Amino acid sequence: MPKVDLAYCMTLPPKKAVEYLKNKGYATTWDWEELWQEAHAQAFTVAKATRLDILQDIREAVEKAITEGKTLAWFAKELTPVLQAKGWWGRQEHIDTETGEVSQVQLGSPWRLQTIYRANLQTAYMAGRFQEQLANVDDRPYWMYVAILDGRTRPSHRAMNGKVFRYDDPIWQYLYPPNGWGCRCRIIALSADDVAKRGLKIESSAGKLGSMMKLVSEKTGEMREVATYRTTDPATRREIVFSPDVGWSYNPGAAAWQPDPKRYTGDLAKLARKELP
Repeated sequence: MPKVDLAYCMTLPPKKAVEYLKNKGYATTWDWEELWQEAHAQAFTVAKATRLDILQDIREAVEKAITEGKTLAWFAKELTPVLQAKGWWGRQEHIDTETGEVSQVQLGSPWRLQTIYRANLQTAYMAGRFQEQLANVDDRPYWMYVAILDGRTRPSHRAMNGKVFRYDDPIWQYLYPPNGWGCRCRIIALSADDVAKRGLKIESSAGKLGSMMKLVSEKTGEMREVATYRTTDPATRREIVFSPDVGWSYNPGAAAWQPDPKRYTGDLAKLARKELP
């Protein structure tokens, strides 16, 4: 999994990021897709953490990491002995109570703690950033997509780097970062003077937004809809379709403070009429 660079986030006032996390309730899930997209903005969950005390332990560590700027190393050191003592660690045998099927499942591990830390911190910081930018649209109404340009950057995310849209363009309903596991992208708010000085072009997503179906579970074969955006790869000058990872096609900040799951599903269904082949 790509390493998530959160250094720039740690310099931001965490007030809104902390508020985003504290406003959540709890939800127990077995598979990550059971809590879908916008619902993650309303409830804290960790797949296969079905005990409330374990969820509380993990959430408290996430909140402290955001509030105090704690590192991944601290997060892992803090949680590992707690989760091990409670038996939520390593590969364990699981019996499906409905089917009787026996399977091996992965509970806590260094890799899982890394995923939990990075996904929750990145999402909280971007949700807070969205709200701060939304409050300042009178002065900075233009939002620029910024990708971390290194060897770990996905080509489609790289293709979005530097693209500018108005804050009220529909693209931000579906493609405001993070746009997947390990996504390090962010948004910068710009004034009209900023746009002019940098010689930037203000784009519109009209006619370029669509949707496609992506596989959610290899076990069940379930497919879910995600948003797509047609753009040009700056390196090859060829058309490329940018699409979030499955389950990430929503705006956490909008969903947290303006909770209306049908708003996004309904709009995406309309956009799907122009679905790319």
